[in-house]
Amino acid sequence: MKHDEFKKQALKNKKVKEEYEALEPEFSLLKQILKARNRAGLSQADIAERMGTKPPAITRLESSLTSGQHSPSIATLKKYAAALDCRLEIKFVR
Repeated sequence: MKHDEFKKQALKNKKVKEEYEALEPEFSLLKQILKARNRAGLSQADIAERMGTKPPAITRLESSLTSGQHSPSIATLKKYAAALDCRLEIKFVR
């Protein structure tokens, strides 16, 4: 079974769909982070160096967004954005 087929089947389950939708902000942020990092042509090691930390910290930061287990602080996200020569922008959307 391909990933898309598995996802479609899993999301038919109401509980799975609720949990999946609850993680949407984290997934969205991760997509933006990865897109910006790829656009900048930087590796996790490059970001770590620019942030003054170690590569495993960047791996943990990025993977934490897929688990919903840990949310990076705004200060950490601002440092990450600065390492990409970007700025962090947070919005409330109706």
